[in-house]
Amino acid sequence: MSVRTADEAEPGAGDGRPAPGAAVAAAARKREQRGWYFYDFAVSVYSASVLTVFLGPYLTSVAKAAADAEGFVHPLGVPVRAGSFFAYSVSASVILAVLIMPLAGALADRTGRKKPLLAVAAYTGAAATAGMFFLEGERYLLGGLLLIVANASLSVSMVVYNAYLPQISTPDERDTVSSRGWAFGYTAGSLMLVLNLVLYLGHDSFGLTEGEAVRICLASAGVWWGAFALVPLRRLRDRTAARAPQAGPAVSGWKQLVATLKDMRRYPLTLSFLLAYLIYNDGVQTVISQASVYGSQELELEQSTLIGAVLLVQVLAVAGALGMGRLARAYGAKRTILGSLAAWGVTLAAGYFLPARTPAWFFALAAMIGLVLGGSQALSRSLFSHLVPAGKEAEYFSAYEMSDRGLSWVGPLVFGLTYQVTGSYRDAIISLVVFFALGFVLLARVPVRRAVEAAGNPVPERI
Repeated sequence: MSVRTADEAEPGAGDGRPAPGAAVAAAARKREQRGWYFYDFAVSVYSASVLTVFLGPYLTSVAKAAADAEGFVHPLGVPVRAGSFFAYSVSASVILAVLIMPLAGALADRTGRKKPLLAVAAYTGAAATAGMFFLEGERYLLGGLLLIVANASLSVSMVVYNAYLPQISTPDERDTVSSRGWAFGYTAGSLMLVLNLVLYLGHDSFGLTEGEAVRICLASAGVWWGAFALVPLRRLRDRTAARAPQAGPAVSGWKQLVATLKDMRRYPLTLSFLLAYLIYNDGVQTVISQASVYGSQELELEQSTLIGAVLLVQVLAVAGALGMGRLARAYGAKRTILGSLAAWGVTLAAGYFLPARTPAWFFALAAMIGLVLGGSQALSRSLFSHLVPAGKEAEYFSAYEMSDRGLSWVGPLVFGLTYQVTGSYRDAIISLVVFFALGFVLLARVPVRRAVEAAGNPVPERI
């Protein structure tokens, strides 16, 4: 048996260079990371183009075309004001997603086969979105069904997608990898909105009606989603499950969620922050999904104005996140978030008084939303990370994701009910102030330094 001498040692061993095995592993990890970014690139066009811009006003117009003389449609025999149908459909999609997510999460964790689950969720959502091309005439029920399926599929796919992050990155890389995925998503959303704007504004030159242009914009998001989902599905790989299944996936998923929530009772200050976040974030998500309905139906703005406003939000959300990050370093995350919640309240109050048919004022409102949107969400996530006990990051953030999506149907429901009762979108938009006001009060009452200490974590100089 021969013995390798020092001169024959493996290259890179002991000379400061990475060993070939480590270099190969790093290269494979980088390849998966680049593939992972592209799922955000694939799916973000749905949120930016379909949910935020086109579907709300278009589905509302289809529902109104099918309404009776009093302005009501009757899905499943229930009288619903046509202007509330989109908001109710969003709420229904979130409820469905919450019922499915524990099943998907348990299957992913217990079997290790994340990629097939990601493929099923992605292509179910992409197919439902592409099917929106057939949403015309009085087919409001078809539109509601496709919205529910696409939204629920998006939520399930994001649970599986996010679960890859700890597997494809080292702890030191995680912030960078996550941020790049977020940047890819905003880039895709902006690019698709530009293409949509060209098609929508030039629909006459393309030989299309306005409705046909909108339906093509909706369907193109589904095609984009399905096409670019191929990249992560080719590059990501499954890992062997850490433990064998001990129960059915649905039972295991709900048991794990219940166990985590029970453990959280040992950290009541962490729960207090989570409650505050869930309430004000529900307001944020509702503003995002209902702003285009408000702009088109109440302010009587053109679709091109709405697309431009969303583009402005996309760009300024990045700038706002960076700017609020600097404020947090100077004043602490809690104070900065509280300031952003106050700004959200002022923004909605300003929106209530906006005059109709004045695009300039709507762009000003969009700028205000963009500047507080990215920062309030980014800082909330980072602040929560300080309140999580060491060694329990994955399960706490899993509950964070579940709870976040689980409550985000309340805001659209409040928006829809307010319009149902009053018939005014101005009343509906101002009703959302309660989410930011209540979230502000609850967050202000959380002693975050004591909460960090109670979780066993070092307290930052500014928190």
